[in-house]
Amino acid sequence: MKKTQTIFCTLLFSILMQLSFAQYGAQKKGDYFFGQFSYIKAIGEYQKMIDGSFKTDYAHQQLAECYLLIRDFKKSIPHFKVIINNPNLPKDYFFKYAMALYSNGNKKEALSWLKKYKKFNKKDSRVKRFLEVDGNLASVVFNSRERYEIFTVPFNSKESDFGAFLHEGNLYFSSSRVNKDSGDNYGWNDEPWLDIYTVQEGNEHSVPGRLVGNVNTKYHESNLVYSTDYKNDTVVYFTRNNYYKKKEVYGVQNELNLKIFSAIKIDGEWTVNRNLSINSDHYSVGHPFVTPDRKRLYFTSDGPGSIGGSDIFYAEIHARGGIGKPINAGPVINTEGNEMFPYINEEGQLFFSSDGHVGLGQLDVYSTISNEEGKIVDVVNLGAPINSSSDDFGFYGTNEGLTGYVSSNREGGMGGDDIYAFKFTPSLAIEGYAIDGVNGQYLDNVLISLYDQKDGSKVGEVQTNEKGYYQMQVERKVSYVIEAARKTHPKKNEYFNTFGTHHTTKTQRQDIILNPVLDLKVLADLNKIYFDFNKSNIRPDAAVELNKVVKLMTKTYPEMVISLEAHTDPVGSNNYNDNLSEKRAKSTYDYLIANGVPKDHILSYKGYGKRKIINGCTGKKDCTPEELELNRRTEFPIDRIKKNVSRLAK
Repeated sequence: MKKTQTIFCTLLFSILMQLSFAQYGAQKKGDYFFGQFSYIKAIGEYQKMIDGSFKTDYAHQQLAECYLLIRDFKKSIPHFKVIINNPNLPKDYFFKYAMALYSNGNKKEALSWLKKYKKFNKKDSRVKRFLEVDGNLASVVFNSRERYEIFTVPFNSKESDFGAFLHEGNLYFSSSRVNKDSGDNYGWNDEPWLDIYTVQEGNEHSVPGRLVGNVNTKYHESNLVYSTDYKNDTVVYFTRNNYYKKKEVYGVQNELNLKIFSAIKIDGEWTVNRNLSINSDHYSVGHPFVTPDRKRLYFTSDGPGSIGGSDIFYAEIHARGGIGKPINAGPVINTEGNEMFPYINEEGQLFFSSDGHVGLGQLDVYSTISNEEGKIVDVVNLGAPINSSSDDFGFYGTNEGLTGYVSSNREGGMGGDDIYAFKFTPSLAIEGYAIDGVNGQYLDNVLISLYDQKDGSKVGEVQTNEKGYYQMQVERKVSYVIEAARKTHPKKNEYFNTFGTHHTTKTQRQDIILNPVLDLKVLADLNKIYFDFNKSNIRPDAAVELNKVVKLMTKTYPEMVISLEAHTDPVGSNNYNDNLSEKRAKSTYDYLIANGVPKDHILSYKGYGKRKIINGCTGKKDCTPEELELNRRTEFPIDRIKKNVSRLAK
C-alpha cells in the first residue's frame, strides 16, 4: 500500500508541476520588468495573471505598487482595496495605500491609514517626511525596504577609481593610480591623471592593467563603454580632456573641457578614430552610454540648453553611425544642480547621479519612472546603501540588475573614489498549493499559518484561494513551520527554512499534501437527513443532502466505498423501529444508486432501529426532544476512500 501511495504522489507532483509551470510565465516576466524599473511592462504581465485568475492577490499587490510608482494614483487604489485587509499583507502597504489616497485627494482616509501604519511602525520618519513633502513619492515607496548590499572590490587603489563597465568578463574602469610612465599629477586633487584600466571580473588575483592602445594619454580618460557601429564592428566611446591628435585645445577661460571620443581595435590595440560631432571647445561633454539597441547616446554636458550646472542629454545615433543633435533629457531628470553619469539598463530605464534632487547626501543615484506613454514622470532615489552622505555615482547593473557596481567617495574607502560591487536582493515569498493526498485536487480555504521555529511566534496567516494557492512574505535566513488545516483535512506541519535560498530567488515553493478525514459527513459537509413521521420516502430537503453524497462519491472521491446505516430514536417497539429504519436505509440506497453512485460502491444498507442508541436514551420520559433527535440519523461508514487506501486520517 505504501509503495502505491508513493507512486501516486510522485505522479501527482509531476503532473502538478507541469500544469503550474506554464502559469509562471506572466509572473516571471512581471517580476523581471519590476526589478528593472520597467513598471509599464510589468503592469501588462501582472494584469495577465488577474485575467487568468492566477495568484491574483500577488498580482493586485504588484499592480498597486506599479501604478503608485508611475504616479497613476487613481488606478493604484482599486488594487490596494482588493488586498489591503489581507491579514498576511506586510504592514508597509498601509503606508503605501495612504500615499496613494493622499495623492489622489482622499486626505482624510489617507490619514486614517497612516495612523494604522504608525501603530506597527512608531519610529518611521517617512510619515512626517511624506506629509511635509520633504522627498518625492516614488523614492519613499521604493525605499520602503532596503534592497541592496554593497561590497568592496579588490582592485581599488589608494587614489581614485570609478566608473565600472563589464564586457566579455572584463571590467573597464577609470583610475588615477600611480602611472609608472609619467610622474605628473593633476592640480585639482594632486592625484595622477585618470586613465582607463581593465581587470578580470571575479578574479581576486587579476592585476589591473592600462587599456592597450592610444586611448590613454597624459590627460584624463574615463567612462569607457562598448557598443557596435553600423557595420556591427565593436567600437568604444570614452571621455577625455580636449586632446586629439596630440593637440590640446583650451576654452575661453583657459579650461581644458571634456569631450567624447570613439575608438576601434586595429591590430589588437584600441585606436582613437573619432571626435564626436556633439563636442565643443567651449563646454564639456562626457560620460557616454549607448542604449542596448545602439540607437541613442546618452551623455553629460554643461553646454547650451542646460537647466543647471551639468545635465543629462541624449542624441540619436543614425543608421550610418552619425550622431544627431543633443537633446536635453528634460526637467523631471535635470535640475538647477548637476546631473551626470547616465546608465541605461536592458529595459531602457535611465539611471543617473544628481545633487539637485532631494537625496541622502551630495551626488545620489536615481532611476527614472515612465508612464504608459513612455514619458518620464518621476525619479527614484535608490536609497541606502547604494547612496550615502557622500558622492555616489557611476551606477552600472549586470545580471538583469541583480548585481553591478557603483562608485563613491564615502568614508571607509581605500582611496578618493572607490568602486563597490552591489547585490540586489528582491523580497522573498513562500508559495505553493494545498493538495488532496487522495485525488490530487487543489484544496481551497485551507488555513495556512506560518510560525517562526525559533520562538514559536506566528508571523502570518492566509487561506488558500479557489485554486488551492497561497503566498506569504518571508524573511531570509529564518527557519519556519507551516501549519495547514481544513475542516475536511486534519492539521499538518511542514518545515522549511530560507538559509540556503539564493539571493536572486523571489519565490520559494512549498506544496502541502493533506489527507482527508474518513468521515463522510464532514467531507460532504452534510446536514441532518430528515424523514417525515412514520415515512421512508426521500423529502426534497433530504435530497439536497444526499446529492452532496453523490457528488462526493462520483466526483471528489470516485473510488470511495461505503456502507449505509439508518437509525431511529428509542420510542416504539423494536419491530416497528427495525422495519422503519430498514425502509429508510433502502430508500436512501435507491436514491444514491439512481443518481449515479455505482452499486458496488455501497457494500450494504441496513436499518438498525433503536439498537445503537448513542446517548443512553430509553424513551420520552428520560430524554429531551433534542436527545431523542440525536438518535434519528443516517450513517455512512467509509470502508475505503481509494483502491488500496482504506485508512488515512481520523
